[in-house]
Amino acid sequence: MSKSARQKLKLLYLKDILSRRSDEEHPLNAKELIKELSDFGIEAERKSIYNDIEALSDYGLDVLKAEEGKSGYFVASRDFELAELKLLVDAVQSSHFITAKKSDQLIKKLSGLANIYDEDRLNRQVYSVNRVKSQNEGILITVDAIHEAIQADRAVSFQYMAWSTDKKLVPKHDGRLYRVSPLVLIWDDEYYYLLGLDMDDKRRKTFRVDKIRGIERLSLSRETEEEPINIAEYTNKVFGMFSGEASPVSIRVPDEKIGIFIDRFGTGISVFRLDDKNVRVHTEVEVSAQFFGWLLSLGSDVELLGPEKVRKEYADFLKDNLNNYLAPY
Repeated sequence: MSKSARQKLKLLYLKDILSRRSDEEHPLNAKELIKELSDFGIEAERKSIYNDIEALSDYGLDVLKAEEGKSGYFVASRDFELAELKLLVDAVQSSHFITAKKSDQLIKKLSGLANIYDEDRLNRQVYSVNRVKSQNEGILITVDAIHEAIQADRAVSFQYMAWSTDKKLVPKHDGRLYRVSPLVLIWDDEYYYLLGLDMDDKRRKTFRVDKIRGIERLSLSRETEEEPINIAEYTNKVFGMFSGEASPVSIRVPDEKIGIFIDRFGTGISVFRLDDKNVRVHTEVEVSAQFFGWLLSLGSDVELLGPEKVRKEYADFLKDNLNNYLAPY
């Protein structure tokens, strides 16, 4: 780049220098800014520095003059405060949806939004108990492809993977391509799920996005449901994104455990007093083994009262599990 062309970039370089190398404790005076610019092969005079800082301030950069005892200028506020960047770094670092390699890349980019004095403070180690990072490096591309298909109102095809007993991800159904009309992406328990209509099975299914491979957008128009899905209601009903037959349920709950049900289903549940220690909760769920397992984990003082069909399915679930332990090992 010629000297004259580089000089035209002076204001941009000055903005980057102030943003990255200054804060209230580390203001930069005109002499220091001239030195920083010279490292990029840009010449500057003291008077031009003052004019440039005024121009950057008019543009919207929050440049302030240091108070008494210090000389120079510094950027007082940025697009992201340090606390906000820490929150984002923690979220990236603890998410097992994002691969370790991609986490490092994203954290490096986030660190570049802070000044050099705060950058080390973003090198945080967040421990997420029993969490395993995804191994799918193309997961962000898959997420973007799904969004693009929804916006273009097109169906998608892909292979869906499952873990084998030798701990390898292999295609389900002998590698058959799923053809799916994507409805929406759902973030649940640190995983992305695609909720869509299987165009061959003609029913709604959920797919964990990190287990999707080779996604392609089809020329087929996307099929949709007659009534728009209420995502908040749907995620309250399903357990672990394992869908089942939707059904109203009635559950006896001791007073001290009502908070568990409100946290899980929201304040829209119906609660009726049974006696001085228990209430009856009415809500709707998608009945599945995951729902039964969750209910069992709450203890024997939580009882599924009805309907009778679901109560019988729960009893069969309990018997089948109990039989595993009654038979000789």
